[in-house]
Amino acid sequence: MTLDDLRVFVAVCRSHSLSAVARELGRTQSAVSQHVKRLERETGTVLLERRPRGVVPTEAGRILYDAAADGIAGLDGALRRIGDLASGEGGTVRVTTGGTTVRHFMAEAIAAFRGRHPGVSLEFRTETSGRGCFDALRASSVDLAWITLGRPVPGIEQRPVVELPWVLAVPAGDPLAARSRIDAPDLADVRLVGLPPNSASGAHLDAAFADLGVRAGSDTSVADWDTALLLAELGLGHAVVPAVPGLSAPGEGPLRLVPVPALPPLPVGWAVRRWDALSAPARTFADTVAAAVVSSVAAAGDQRDR
Repeated sequence: MTLDDLRVFVAVCRSHSLSAVARELGRTQSAVSQHVKRLERETGTVLLERRPRGVVPTEAGRILYDAAADGIAGLDGALRRIGDLASGEGGTVRVTTGGTTVRHFMAEAIAAFRGRHPGVSLEFRTETSGRGCFDALRASSVDLAWITLGRPVPGIEQRPVVELPWVLAVPAGDPLAARSRIDAPDLADVRLVGLPPNSASGAHLDAAFADLGVRAGSDTSVADWDTALLLAELGLGHAVVPAVPGLSAPGEGPLRLVPVPALPPLPVGWAVRRWDALSAPARTFADTVAAAVVSSVAAAGDQRDR
């Protein structure tokens, strides 16, 4: 049993495909299969079983996967930190999140962090779902994931940073633009731009509507919050979106953001494999982003309350 055998086995369990792993590693499918067979010979049991849509680990395979994935991730993290020490560089902080999140939540913090830690490299990777972020963390391909917080995820630690209130984005000339608030029942008569169907924020909003007994209609769905806001600004629909930093309701301009206080706020924050295993630069970056976001959201709330 070699480390390479375990790496290949973990990759197969994640992708559910021998051929996909072969393509990713630039090997033949037969070579990938040999790694799995060697593990099965040494453990004396079947580790993978074929299904119509690929392969999945057996009960024994899941036990080995859980142990191997944790061990490989920890080893990769240690090797990366040792490499940083050996090279004398400041290290690298690798972050994954949604497509528009960096601009909304991290722009100010990135500038501050780079000014204070010029020797640390920042790398950003875009994922389209929370599940993709969790998979990247488990694979140790990133250090931090900025996510919409939800249910506990095995092997992942979630740390809340802030709760975002919801607002209804409408054109300035819309009759609803003059309202100081929107009550949940009012949304039943409003055609909304749907949030990304695979997003945690969209699922959170749908669940809130269901709890309130609101059947909000949707004309279309979009890939991100920014597109929803743009369509609302152009008068092509109304959008219920979280009040992300920088979206304080303007007194002038083409867009109005009207609070919807009946909707429970959206919790967002960091996810990592283990906080105590993070490098010092990663912890510092996480804290810098958290402080900037909390400050920005509080300032926007003060402005809406005036």
